[in-house]
Amino acid sequence: MDITDFYDTFFEEAEELLADMERHLLELDVEEPDAEQLNAIFRAAHSIKGGAGTFGFDVLQKTTHLFENLLDHTRKGELTLRRDIVDTFLETKDMLHDQLDAYRNDEAPDQEAFERICQTLQQLALEEIGQELEGAGDTPGAAGAAAPKPEPIPEPAPEPEPAAGEAATGSTRLTVSLLGVGDKDRGLLVEELEQLGEIQAQEGDAACYRVTLTTSVGAEDIEAVMCFIVEPEQLKIEPVGEATTGAAAAAEPARAPQDAEPEAPPAPAEAPKPATEAPKPTAEAPEPADKPKARKAKKAKAGGGESTSIRVSVEKVDQIINLVGELIITQSMLDQTVSELDNVNHSGLHNGMNLLQRNARDLQEAVMSVRMIPMDFVFSRFPRVVRETAGKLGKEIELVTEGAATELDKSLTERIIDPLTHLVRNSLDHGIEAPDVREAAGKPRTGRLTLSAQHQGGNILIEVSDDGGGLNREKILAKARESELNVSDSMSDDEVWQLIFAPGFSTAQEVSDVSGRGVGMDVVKRNIQGMGGNVQIMSKPGEGTTIRIVLPLTLAILDGMSIKVGEEVFILPLSAVLESLQPSKEDLYAMAGDDVVLKVRDEYLPVVPVHEALDVTGARTELDETIAVIVQGEGRRYALLVDELVGQQQVVVKNLETNYRKVPGVSAATILGDGSVALILDITDLHRLNRSKKEARRGQRAAAPTTLTRKEVEPS
Repeated sequence: MDITDFYDTFFEEAEELLADMERHLLELDVEEPDAEQLNAIFRAAHSIKGGAGTFGFDVLQKTTHLFENLLDHTRKGELTLRRDIVDTFLETKDMLHDQLDAYRNDEAPDQEAFERICQTLQQLALEEIGQELEGAGDTPGAAGAAAPKPEPIPEPAPEPEPAAGEAATGSTRLTVSLLGVGDKDRGLLVEELEQLGEIQAQEGDAACYRVTLTTSVGAEDIEAVMCFIVEPEQLKIEPVGEATTGAAAAAEPARAPQDAEPEAPPAPAEAPKPATEAPKPTAEAPEPADKPKARKAKKAKAGGGESTSIRVSVEKVDQIINLVGELIITQSMLDQTVSELDNVNHSGLHNGMNLLQRNARDLQEAVMSVRMIPMDFVFSRFPRVVRETAGKLGKEIELVTEGAATELDKSLTERIIDPLTHLVRNSLDHGIEAPDVREAAGKPRTGRLTLSAQHQGGNILIEVSDDGGGLNREKILAKARESELNVSDSMSDDEVWQLIFAPGFSTAQEVSDVSGRGVGMDVVKRNIQGMGGNVQIMSKPGEGTTIRIVLPLTLAILDGMSIKVGEEVFILPLSAVLESLQPSKEDLYAMAGDDVVLKVRDEYLPVVPVHEALDVTGARTELDETIAVIVQGEGRRYALLVDELVGQQQVVVKNLETNYRKVPGVSAATILGDGSVALILDITDLHRLNRSKKEARRGQRAAAPTTLTRKEVEPS
């Protein structure tokens, strides 16, 4: 079996360990560091180091080796933490992440960066604890290393006499004791050991299960592989001669006197070190032929409980979701066919179809839930962003998260990270005031930034709130006029706030590392709209600003409203529909050109005839014979004119651009119960399409008289 088969498992485990490491580092109280957190950070580095050594990732192994030693001094109280030291630890964590990415992409890690971080860690050790870190000779930048040492030629060491039953082939006999490991994980561990050598014997129970193994693999490498499944403290690896007198033997029940063995002679003055304490061979040493192989298994909970999760690739989940979507479409087709049959003579068929419909919906919800992950996946990235940005700005910020357990589709959580990062940095820079300014205004010096998430119907609401000075209406309008945007003093606050999303718009006085270039907020809005969502802004002077993102829970299923225009059926996203009404002639007003607006409760809404925008024939053209559906897109409201409302339904979204091409005014498509294809409309793009067609018609009308006059005066 090829060891590279297990690279992905190591990379995923290491990513999780690095994420945990960063979280603990950010939560550390440097005045009174929590011992459990320090131990967790140390264990993460230890596990990554062991795995890196197992797979031959030398640079990653050496970096984590130095970092692990420094963390060991920290948890023993020999190194006193400060904020700048934690910053160095975070920098090291970033370097480990970069090295991991390099190995994942089959690239060599940055040697210069590797040397720099090693020198930084060594310098920190010399300054804080007055000594070099263990393993300094194996890493670049070590103190006193005037020139690189020549590669040593290993001397053949005198081999001890093989123990009874041990083959004289360089292999050793070890006893691996599993302490407090459940049956399922114990089976996985025994399978691992079978890959690493030859099992001679195994016995014990859940409290202590011992496996005697003949292997040429080092104890530390065995431990590194085992730690993918259980915690290090649940393992005890010792040479066979020592295992029966060590901790594993202590776990055995007391033997009857007749079974007692004669007492062993006194131990020598200096007992040999256990295998787990043996120094790790240098990277230049030859690798053993039977390198250990990591099993694709999720790490069990501390205490050795049964594993409650498995790793499944996203591609497999997506394939299942697509198949379930096809099943739902087929069920809808059958349901429409059966609905045309007599219920009296086909009652059994009707009942069966009702049951199929319920089961299909339950299956759909269950499969969709597999892709749902908590918002903590997103929120956990921001303590670091807030810490570093606040440090650059010289501000004191408290980050609060709410609703971290709220679930969202995995594809959306990955795409929402960048927009949220822009919004957070913008709030820290423009929203929350400097400590002195806050104090002068009677506020606490420390500002508060809140990230929250909650479900609302078929949507999720994500909010970025700050307790800063709020948006300045006059300042935004002045900047908009300076940028030659079309604005007026009569604009509502909501319309003024939306100006900050205009391309190139920025109210920053000067450009900094954080903001001021006018890029980012317009990208935020486009990205969120690309996910089928919208952005809303609420702000109060002196009290703060809240930016709310409304997103669908998933992009695979859509709650929609079916509308009919002519003989065509279209789908409107239900989240964009506000209300529907029958327009009257006295509420319709003609504007310049052929623009028409509809008055709805003292608000004048642009009218978008769907049949004109999409060139649908056979539609109703008299405005007072149509139905106006009031929708919202990009913070603005529009009145879509349609022939009739068909009803609400949940549809399976099909990507039109992938399967056909990009169609203006359309975001996606779906298949209806009768097998026909219905287009899902893009509200904002539909309005833009309608305006462009009106402008084109105006241009044609303006050119027509000129052309006619020329023909009349031209000689025959």
